[in-house]
Amino acid sequence: MSRPNILYIVCDDLGYADLGCYGGRQAGFGRVSPNIDALAAGGLLFTEGYANSPVCSPTRFALMTMRYQYRLRGAAEEPINSKARKSQTLGLPPEHPTLPSLLRASGYRTALIGKWHLGYPPAFGPLRSGYEEFFGPMAGGVDYFTHCASTGDHDLWFGEEEKAEEGYLTDLLSRRAVDYVDRMAEGAKAGTPFMLSLHYTAPHWPWETRDDAHVAPDVAKNLFHLHGGNVESYRRMIHHMDEGIGWIMDALKRHGLADNTIVVFTSDNGGERFSDNWPLVGGKMDLTEGGIRVPWIVHWPAQVPAGGSTAQHGMSMDFSRTLLDAAGVAPADTHAPDGVSLLPVWRDPQQRIERPMHWRMNHRGQRALREGDWKYLRVDGHDYLFNIASDARERANLATREPDRLAAMRARWEAWNGTMPAIPDDATVSLGYSYKDMPQR
Repeated sequence: MSRPNILYIVCDDLGYADLGCYGGRQAGFGRVSPNIDALAAGGLLFTEGYANSPVCSPTRFALMTMRYQYRLRGAAEEPINSKARKSQTLGLPPEHPTLPSLLRASGYRTALIGKWHLGYPPAFGPLRSGYEEFFGPMAGGVDYFTHCASTGDHDLWFGEEEKAEEGYLTDLLSRRAVDYVDRMAEGAKAGTPFMLSLHYTAPHWPWETRDDAHVAPDVAKNLFHLHGGNVESYRRMIHHMDEGIGWIMDALKRHGLADNTIVVFTSDNGGERFSDNWPLVGGKMDLTEGGIRVPWIVHWPAQVPAGGSTAQHGMSMDFSRTLLDAAGVAPADTHAPDGVSLLPVWRDPQQRIERPMHWRMNHRGQRALREGDWKYLRVDGHDYLFNIASDARERANLATREPDRLAAMRARWEAWNGTMPAIPDDATVSLGYSYKDMPQR
């Protein structure tokens, strides 16, 4: 069989239960995510898949490098903010091997359409880290109509040039992705596969649907949009993204490429203000389950059986490592991956791979370790122990009931942490809002 094409879809701040296939409710206009739900029905759904971080850019470092993000200075920022625009250190080093650079070296065509958020040119950028083409914003969040970042600077790039293009950003990204598939199809059928990273900003703030261009001037100086939005407009933003994914799947089918194209769908972290994380607690910036457990869907008709579901544990870096494995490409000798390949589980959902997973956050001094059914968690200096299999909502703290288990898991987390660089003293935590802006979750 020829090597598979890869479509790696990453959305922004999606909640665990926002999608129909994860139990999400219908919106007033109907089903929120019929096309994504169809990917799940035709592929494999992970019920306990995780992001490498509960905030944007650190997860993206891990996704790109297939390693714990803590190994790189830029990923200590929670997240990279606009102050890094002229930085020579806060970004993904161009010399570091990445999923796209390794695939490109093996003969893949590569493109990133959508959000980068891993440092700014001239020191950093998608074209310096393995992508042949790039269209999208460099920053963390941009207005959907003006395409300006929180600084007010225009932030839509074609390669390494900023250029204006009118339109609703989600639709611009989707249409550009369809165009890429159309351009790559002939080569793919002739034996030159492609990897398309499609990284939507949806459903990240500001809360703008296709019909909300009038909102843009009102949020120009504060994209956090603290005074606006609602559940219905948020769901509509997800639906716009879902429609675009439908357009891209139609293009793959039209060219006869759908069967041997791996489509992976996920979010960079847990949900934000209007998201549905049920039954999980917390969200973006939290190491409780709602901040890190995210949708993971794999659709690959040629090798992944339809209609599967698995409780296999995995993180962002594991899914990227699996894509490299599926393409038959070896990791770089100089940068051994921390991610593990889940390819046996993709092919047979009954398979299980032991997968301890570690996290840490500068914000609130958080740390977490998930091992099997158990999770060790620290927040604000308080240590907790939960059996996630029976208490995914993390409400029944078993720390005093199981002190030996708590001590052992704490020791294992600390041993792992000792293998990672320390959090630099100048690392920043950027919070767009706090409990003074809205009540606690």
